[in-house]
Amino acid sequence: MKDLKQSTKQRFTAFQFDYPPHTLEAQIVASEAAVDCEIAAKLVEVAQAGRRLKGHGLDEGISTRLIVYAATLIGRGVTPVDACKMAMVRPITDDADVIDTLDHAITAVFG
Repeated sequence: MKDLKQSTKQRFTAFQFDYPPHTLEAQIVASEAAVDCEIAAKLVEVAQAGRRLKGHGLDEGISTRLIVYAATLIGRGVTPVDACKMAMVRPITDDADVIDTLDHAITAVFG
């Protein structure tokens, strides 16, 4: 993929997208996956731990979509720890050190 020249970039407007604030993201997750707000807030906390690793072993952070997937699994009876591992961690990395770090974050939040 090739980066655009500055003169070309100046012909467009741009938006900066970021993750929603913690409270709003938890509300989104709770609404989309039909889980309670406490579970949703904890899932967002785990995701934020993963997002802090972006550029330090992760190319991308944990998206709101992945949080919703984990919440949906929890709503269907999967334990929160297993749901986080299956939906939020394993899909974004194969790096054993990153997996270990995120698994520790999951345990800290849900343990």
